[in-house]
Amino acid sequence: QVQVAESGGGLVQAGGSLRLSCVASGRAFRPNSQEWYRQAPGKERELVASIDSYGPPMYADAVKGRFTISRDSAKNTVVYLQMTRLKPEDTAVYYCKAAVSFGGSKEYIYWGQGTQVTVSS
Repeated sequence: QVQVAESGGGLVQAGGSLRLSCVASGRAFRPNSQEWYRQAPGKERELVASIDSYGPPMYADAVKGRFTISRDSAKNTVVYLQMTRLKPEDTAVYYCKAAVSFGGSKEYIYWGQGTQVTVSS
């Protein structure tokens, strides 16, 4: 079993910055990829950014050039989402999704509870 926990959300003015953290914890697992999603009121959950060990990070068009996803250099189970030049339309609950393996080829998906980001105009 793996637990995923997000932190770092809050209220910020438009143009400001926030850094979200996602920590995956548990026993004997290998993180394959971690992704940030967001869900605004009345809208579907959407992928914001993803990172894995095989290629460059991926970003949704709406956040390219403003958001940066990265892994902790010491702990590859910790992922950050640095958000800059925030806009009111970035307001949403941000969720972290971790895809992990436990020594075999099968992959398991775990979600965090989400952290609220509110951008005021």
